[in-house]
Amino acid sequence: MLIATALEKRFGAVRALAGLDLTINAGEFFALLGGSGSGKSTLLRVLAGFEAPDAGALTLDGQDLLPVPPWARPINMMFQSYALFPHMNVAENIAYGLKRAGVAGEERRSRIGAVLDLVGLQGLEARKPQQLSGGQKQRVALARSLVMRPRWLLLDEPMAALDAGLRERTGLELRALQRKTGAAFIMVTHDQQEALALADRIAVLEAGRVAQIGPPQEVYARPATRFVARFLGAANVLEGRMQDDAFESAEAGGVIASGLPTDTIAIALRAEQIRLTGADEAPCITGILEDAAFRGDDWLLIIRLQGGASLRVVHNAPPPAPGSIVGVAWGAASVVPLFA
Repeated sequence: MLIATALEKRFGAVRALAGLDLTINAGEFFALLGGSGSGKSTLLRVLAGFEAPDAGALTLDGQDLLPVPPWARPINMMFQSYALFPHMNVAENIAYGLKRAGVAGEERRSRIGAVLDLVGLQGLEARKPQQLSGGQKQRVALARSLVMRPRWLLLDEPMAALDAGLRERTGLELRALQRKTGAAFIMVTHDQQEALALADRIAVLEAGRVAQIGPPQEVYARPATRFVARFLGAANVLEGRMQDDAFESAEAGGVIASGLPTDTIAIALRAEQIRLTGADEAPCITGILEDAAFRGDDWLLIIRLQGGASLRVVHNAPPPAPGSIVGVAWGAASVVPLFA
């Protein structure tokens, strides 16, 4: 188990890590998700030993990890740029860490062959990096890390250089590799869909702290704060207050829900959980359809509510014309109370 406690890291006036607490279990696929400047890449470098925190503790299975240099930690890191040696071929790039670790020739060749088979690069051993596609370079970088048989593998935006179609396929292969090796994968990514699809748990970082942590389905369905709701899946957030068991939102122009906790200060609504009401239905609230964008399987609608708030709605049929007055409604279970 890897435990970070009250980690602090500053770069001049910038506080990259602000008392961060985090626990990651052995053998899990864990994703660190957050915007630029949230601290996720700094945290990855602290875990790898490339950066020393200004304060806090870092332990691995009870052992203090901070005095341990990077090369002595049971942790490998795959860099976003892949960092392949251009003058070495595939086999030589993969063998580099093994040579530095003093692994003998026969054992080294056996492990290189096994990892080439694992990542599907058989027959490409003699190629140089400039002769490889982006996906193949990614596999070489991954193989170079896996050949060291790390218990923990850090992945810094591992699929950022790949096109959309290749990203999806490679991501699923990456998850399968993690299951097969049993190593813990800790992945930093900007891509929300990537994190939701691959990780056993995710941590959403904000300003150097963990804003929320949990299984992807749980964090997506029940965001804990306004930031998490807006960042993960771009939920609608409506401000308001509880009045006589009803949540009233001036910016929405009416009562949104009832029966919420008395300390609710805002609510989150996912765009896909809102529906347009028919002419014979009593709408929860009304607004003006400002814009509609066709996305292939559905339409994204922007509806301006009576109080001025803008509502994102996913609609599965051709919508009314822009400028139309529409009603919107949702189920009580779709309303997520927010307290921060």
